[in-house]
Amino acid sequence: MTAELGLILLLIAAALAALQFGLGAISLRNPQAGGHASIKPVAVLQGIAVALSFLCLIWVFLETDLSVKLVAANSHPDKPLLYKFAGAWGNHEGSMLLWVTVLGIAGGAVALFEKRLKVTSLTATLAAQAAISIGFYAFLLFASNPFERLNPAPETGQGLNPLLQDPGLAFHPPTLYFGYVGMSVAFSFAVGALITREVGPTFARAMRPWVLIAWIFLTLGIVAGSYWAYYELGWGGWWFWDPVENASLMPWLATTALLHSVTVLATRDGLRAWTVMLAVVAFSMSMVGTFLVRSGILTSVHAFAVDPKRGAFILALLALYIGGALTLFGLRIGTVREGNRFDPLSREGALVANNLLLSAILGIVMVGTLYPLIAESLTGEKLSVGPPYFNATTGPLALILVAVMAAGPVLRWRRDEWSAMARRLALPILFGAAALLAVVLSAPGIGILPLLGLVLAIGVGAASLAPLWKRNLRRTPLFTWGMVISHLGVAISMAGMASESAFTKETLTAVTVGETRSVGPWSVTLKEVHPVAGPNWTAMEGAMEARRGSTLIASATQARMFASPPTETNEAAISTVWDGQLYLVLGKHQPDGRWQVRMWWKPFVTLIWLGGILIALGGLLAMIGRLRRELKPKGEAA
Repeated sequence: MTAELGLILLLIAAALAALQFGLGAISLRNPQAGGHASIKPVAVLQGIAVALSFLCLIWVFLETDLSVKLVAANSHPDKPLLYKFAGAWGNHEGSMLLWVTVLGIAGGAVALFEKRLKVTSLTATLAAQAAISIGFYAFLLFASNPFERLNPAPETGQGLNPLLQDPGLAFHPPTLYFGYVGMSVAFSFAVGALITREVGPTFARAMRPWVLIAWIFLTLGIVAGSYWAYYELGWGGWWFWDPVENASLMPWLATTALLHSVTVLATRDGLRAWTVMLAVVAFSMSMVGTFLVRSGILTSVHAFAVDPKRGAFILALLALYIGGALTLFGLRIGTVREGNRFDPLSREGALVANNLLLSAILGIVMVGTLYPLIAESLTGEKLSVGPPYFNATTGPLALILVAVMAAGPVLRWRRDEWSAMARRLALPILFGAAALLAVVLSAPGIGILPLLGLVLAIGVGAASLAPLWKRNLRRTPLFTWGMVISHLGVAISMAGMASESAFTKETLTAVTVGETRSVGPWSVTLKEVHPVAGPNWTAMEGAMEARRGSTLIASATQARMFASPPTETNEAAISTVWDGQLYLVLGKHQPDGRWQVRMWWKPFVTLIWLGGILIALGGLLAMIGRLRRELKPKGEAA
């Protein structure tokens, strides 16, 4: 009965979304109809209903109810409890139910907590959120029912994809979805503001916390996904420019641009039209990502569905929502006032440059991701666009973007002077010059992009602390700390990326037990290979011993075999030391008795993920600081 209850709750949530949209439309046409007061509780009830439906799906997975088609296709009675739980969203239908659950909860949260918007703007925002929900409820109920029954039920399930049988499944998809779908709130705010012609600082201040929340979750989701792929796939890389990886990067780029734009609008009443457009673009990128993962046009370890009919449904939703929003933008943009002006050399000017560079990188990534798919659909010829294209095109723009980011926080609002900016940047420039000299002397063969990356990382790290110079640190606003920590995180991540690119050493070899090979400064010995068994897999485990001077590291890497479904995977042995990671992977057994072994030494690679965590932490501090300031009495806040 749990599956039937979940389906009933899903139907109730869909009906409440339709009611929410209807109340909003009626209230906007006839403000005296009384729908303004009713739409908020309906939004809350919709969020509760869909959340309970999702809990029902989790329960049937925990019970391994094999009479439910989705459970039979993606679970197994012998699967560990964690993967039964997380397996609820490790598939197409379950992940789409998670998607609409986040949509419903986000709409309910806006109804409960948003107090800054006028009643009409809030009503329009909730109606727009309900309109998005209706489309995805229809998709679930008509094309992707997660509660469909099997009769008769099979004796056992097919099991979860072994590549997903990792604790990362419990963390990565939900955080990414809260980011993806969280952008629907910014989209709904923008649509609501266009409908009511209320695009201004109040609208921006109301939207900013929701953008920050989505951006924080997107950042954490991408960081977690990068590290998960790094240690799980055994390829030794942290980013592969996979089309589905790009599908998460594109919304992040657009949301980062929106975050800076909405700050200018909220604090300085500038960039009105640009902020609304970016809100539409950011959610559009989330929809594009959903289409890529679920349309069947991609073959990837990240892709969920291979049914083109489902992809056509999502493509229709994308055209409806994004086309409708752009049409509304075109019709109403003439009613949006220009806002305050500013000089190019100002903090606003730096933020505009930041937005343009982010948009350019977004465009390059989108072209590289979608062009091969479009070309194949038109000509039937398969094209490959990989890391060489993306690194060569986005790398220089990213370096310019980081340089502009270093200057932005030290510039004044409205207008500044070149001489004053040069004085404030003198110390970061000095640090960068020292870094340039040190790297050229110590690593003369380094490539130009890694070299510039390391130099800029040092300079930006120093510049990121500039807003704290000559300030009472105890009285510095929390949102200023957030900006400083996020920018410092960017510098740290860039240092990690440049170091990994410039100094990684790789050895691919075949050894017998007892033999030693070198990788970078390490001598690695295969000590023993023996069979082991896990809860639902068997493996050959290689015991490895690595030495560097007086440092000795013992680790184990496994070549695993899963029976249900039959799949081979590699579990890397990753040893972290202060200056990097030693990455070892045991491969196949050769006919001559040797074992394939892949070894990497990656200096300072951990800085990539440390920086990503700091970026998200900075966003969290900024959000808390803004909310605390708004909740203070007006006199105290001033």
